[in-house]
Amino acid sequence: MALTTAMFTSLTGLDTSSQLLNVTGNNIANVNTTAFKKSRVSFQTQISRNLRNASAPTELLGGTNPAQVGLGAQIGAITRNFENGPLQPTGSNTDVAVEGNGFFIVDVNGSRHFTRDGGFTLDQDNNLVQPGSGGLVQGFGVDQDFTIVNGVLGNVNIPIGTLSIAEPTENVQFAGNLNAGGDVATQGAIVDFAALYTDAAQTTAATTATDLTTILDDTGTAIFAAGDVITLTGATRGGATISDKTFEIGGTTTNPDDSGTTVQDFMDFLESVLGLDAANGATVTLNAGSIQITGNPGLANDLVIDDGDLILNQGSNPSVPFDTTKAQTADGESIRTTFIAYDSLGNPVTVDMTVVLENKDSGGTDWRFYTHSDDDTDLETFLGTGTAQFDNNGQLIAITDSTITVNRNNVGSVNPLQFDINFENDGNTGAVTALNEVNSQISATFQDGSPIGTLEDFTVSADGTITGVFSNGLLRDLGRIPVAMFANNAGLEEVGGNLFRPTPNSGIPVVVTPTTGGSGRLIGQTVELSNVDLAEEFLNLISASTGFSASSRVLSTSDQLIQELLATIR
Repeated sequence: MALTTAMFTSLTGLDTSSQLLNVTGNNIANVNTTAFKKSRVSFQTQISRNLRNASAPTELLGGTNPAQVGLGAQIGAITRNFENGPLQPTGSNTDVAVEGNGFFIVDVNGSRHFTRDGGFTLDQDNNLVQPGSGGLVQGFGVDQDFTIVNGVLGNVNIPIGTLSIAEPTENVQFAGNLNAGGDVATQGAIVDFAALYTDAAQTTAATTATDLTTILDDTGTAIFAAGDVITLTGATRGGATISDKTFEIGGTTTNPDDSGTTVQDFMDFLESVLGLDAANGATVTLNAGSIQITGNPGLANDLVIDDGDLILNQGSNPSVPFDTTKAQTADGESIRTTFIAYDSLGNPVTVDMTVVLENKDSGGTDWRFYTHSDDDTDLETFLGTGTAQFDNNGQLIAITDSTITVNRNNVGSVNPLQFDINFENDGNTGAVTALNEVNSQISATFQDGSPIGTLEDFTVSADGTITGVFSNGLLRDLGRIPVAMFANNAGLEEVGGNLFRPTPNSGIPVVVTPTTGGSGRLIGQTVELSNVDLAEEFLNLISASTGFSASSRVLSTSDQLIQELLATIR
């Protein structure tokens, strides 16, 4: 009968209102849940009972409509709203928010899940994880050159405090001005040694092949003996002290098959440690038993070697075996500068560069640069020479032999260290000019190598790139956090812990780089908040309460009428 039907109908109203209350309560409970997405309940009618079917009009009667009584309400759908929640800065580098479409990918016990919750942390293995589930955040790694390898998903690892890198120098940039109004260099310094003899009468001059142990003083006493050590100390080049170097008699020779150490061996030692450019006339020669050193041209290359700068057996029974005379001073406009390069292990390599005015005419000026390094691991300190040509406006035309090679034997780094020196900015503007000025000034303004540095910090950019900040100032890519896109976000199934998994109606995940393929951008040091609107939820509470109360009144009224009916029968 109609009264019992009304009772069952009211029960459906109670059920749907309680479901609305349940969904609303869940939304309110998660008002502070990171990246929570609220849900909305949609209701629909249940099947209706036909009391009378519709009839078509006739010639005598009009048509009638169907007479139906509904049998209550039911839940049509519970739909999740994936609109963005507010973004809140946190200051934590591990926090990341998606602004727009897309989901983070996490691996939970080997099963791939998806989340909007970017409140990540680092575990003891420096893996980026979702703290609630312990899921490992998935992303793209880098190769040995810190180039991101897209397409291969793996755990995002950020080794703070443990990853150390160094990079060899490949380019050194210079800036300044070379004084084109200076004098052209015409000569290098000349230092003469007193003649060496092999007899007490001082009549038989030593030759380049003479064994040093056969050289005698005017009393017939041998000046040198096997095992003696000659130390070059205190000599200067352009006013800068040349580092101490030692030469052992009867030890290292240029020809290991010889039984002794010759004058030529000692001359080769001097040429190496003084950094002489033999190809351009700076040499060590022997004339009538007298060693003569001719230095590189340019005032900044001027050599000063005093008697006391060559000491025999320094520290034990020292003596001064040579008499030296400065016969000529170097001349010419020049400038000396020092800079640091780094090998592949991050070891600093100090390099001296001297730039000398070699020629000037109506077409401009020509300058020659000389490079030296005491950190070159062989005895030769001279690294090489090259030229720079400037036009009559003082702008660089060309530079030759600008690749510098430093030997790094037995230090563990890549050998040799090679880098280029640059006098231009971006290849077309003069960083180094050659204009008329009082003095030349030049210095290294940039070099791309670095000493060893440890990963101290990191940032996440809009496209998901994780950039590491090292203690040596380097910035290197450590990986990338991609996002997954679905054709139908509402088709995802929530599995708890702010995690979702695909369903047949969500579509398969498409992994893309943030900001591409319709995905949103990532914002570092930020989390997404819940998109629950409390004002809206309070209205839903009122609707649920009102609907529940009204349905309960239907139930109580139907019960009351049934009781009256039963009383009438009695």
